[in-house]
Amino acid sequence: IGQAKTGTGKTLGFGIPVLEDVIAPDEEGYEDLLNPNKPQALIILPTRELTKQVAQDLREAAKYLSTRIVEIYGGVAFEPQIEALTRGADIVVGTPGRLIDLLRKGHLHLSGVETVVLDEADEMLDLGFLPDVETLLARVPENRHTMLFSATMPGPVVALARRFMVHPTHIRAQDPDDQNQTVNTVKQVIYRVHAMNKVEVISRILQARGRGRTVIFCRTKRTAARLGEDLSARGFAVGALHGDLGQGAREQALRAFRNGKVDVLVATDVAARGIDVDDVTHVINYQCPEDEKIYIHRIGRTGRAGHSGTAITFVDWDDTPRWSLISKALGLGVPEPLETYHTSPHLFTDLDIPEGTTGRLPRAKRTRAGLDAEVLEDLGGSSPRSEGRGRGGRSGSRSGSRGGRGRGGRGRSARGSSTSSSDASRSRGSRRGSQ
Repeated sequence: IGQAKTGTGKTLGFGIPVLEDVIAPDEEGYEDLLNPNKPQALIILPTRELTKQVAQDLREAAKYLSTRIVEIYGGVAFEPQIEALTRGADIVVGTPGRLIDLLRKGHLHLSGVETVVLDEADEMLDLGFLPDVETLLARVPENRHTMLFSATMPGPVVALARRFMVHPTHIRAQDPDDQNQTVNTVKQVIYRVHAMNKVEVISRILQARGRGRTVIFCRTKRTAARLGEDLSARGFAVGALHGDLGQGAREQALRAFRNGKVDVLVATDVAARGIDVDDVTHVINYQCPEDEKIYIHRIGRTGRAGHSGTAITFVDWDDTPRWSLISKALGLGVPEPLETYHTSPHLFTDLDIPEGTTGRLPRAKRTRAGLDAEVLEDLGGSSPRSEGRGRGGRSGSRSGSRGGRGRGGRGRSARGSSTSSSDASRSRGSRRGSQ
């Protein structure tokens, strides 16, 4: 069980040992495998985007190896994935639903798997994927090496994890002088903002000096789509990432964000889980997170790998009790956020927003190509299911919208430091049989 703060190298923490353990087709001993051409390692992740990202990271690490890495996720056509498995796969990276679909159809064979990785383990085990995970683990040999990684590993999740592992070692990577759960490179600012004033406040935050790529988190798909439209109508280059978008639209938004064609990504929690994009300077919680674990995962999108970042959280009146619990659990010391409006002087000073900034981006500063400049691929395939396997359609973050009506919110600023993520690795160890 590996646990560490966000942005500390979790993917390669398990990826390098997996690559070292797997025998590639051109390596000695490959022909002696009981199941050559079948997967030797299975990496299970909660979302499609995270699956693609981890697979890409592994390919980068294995660019001088002949190891075959196949990614399996829903929302796209089955045929290319079936063809890839038929050609041969050494490492399979995938989401539970599509993995089970291919397993039941006889296209995915797990009898040769010697290493299993559950990434974002608290999400996989704590938020509804446990039956799928159990189904997959029941089909891999008992004699295996099992690794679980996540930013947070509460007691109940650890207890569940122990059901799948024999005498697991819990490795926690932490600076002995840093006892906080949140990353100390992240400046945390908390405001109480009226719902009708949030778009006005965000429109000014997005014009702060030094702001780079920004991720805005919403609780619901509808809120994410509406906010994307509102900000787009105000001149900002925005992409959306949520479950009502088809896989092609989600990948289009992520590519545009990574390539700089848009610099604002509005996302729901599950869709953005684990997404690692360089140079995210700001994270904005448009709505208060459900609990401290989600808060940690959200703000962990910035301040990664030693870089600094800013996390701003909006707290509605009704969410004040929930926020108080989060603040207490993380030791932030901000139980009562300061009331903040788009005209509040402290908003401008806290976040270095130029005086006189309005709620619309000046035309002279609208220099990014925008979401439409990124190709929208037709990936075919099914409509999404609950894990991240697509859902057809393409609800967007484009133009059209309702500009920010609103008056005042309230807010307060607070600076917390530190954020948590998962990152622990378990090096190689014995290849067969160590669990």
